[in-house]
Formats: sequence, structure tokens, C-alpha cells
Amino acid sequence: MNDIRSRLREFVLGELVYCEDPHTFGDDDDLFEAGLDSLGIMRLIMFAEREFDITLPDTEIEPDTIRTLGRLTRWIESQCR
Repeated sequence: MNDIRSRLREFVLGELVYCEDPHTFGDDDDLFEAGLDSLGIMRLIMFAEREFDITLPDTEIEPDTIRTLGRLTRWIESQCR
């Protein structure tokens, strides 16, 4: 599901975190270190639910689940099944 990864990457790097060169930001780089904050988390969850037509369980929204683009992508993929 590269489409999920690319859409998340575009949204996160374009709207939520600062990165001088988005091409150097890897799937395992820490989003919190890049500036993701609590408001960003809310925006990210709303984007994912709307964009992928899913409901992300509140009980699973934990820092480790959304710490990197790779983890976030895998979590969202698991909810799309």
C-alpha cells in the first residue's frame, strides 16, 4: 500500500512537521523530533480517517504507533482491512 505511505508522507511533511529537504526524511525518522505536537496528532488522525475512510480506535493512539511514517503507515494499513 505505497499509496497510503505516499499520501501520509505528503500530508505530514507538507502540513505537520518541518523538514528542510523532505527527500531526506526517512520512514523511520522520528516525527516528534521533527515537530509533531498534540494538535498535529489530532489533525493527522482526522486526515487519516477522512482520507482512507477508516475509524482509528482511540485506545490505539499511542506515541509509538505514530512515531514514524513507517509505523503510522503499518497501523493505518491494518485498519483498512
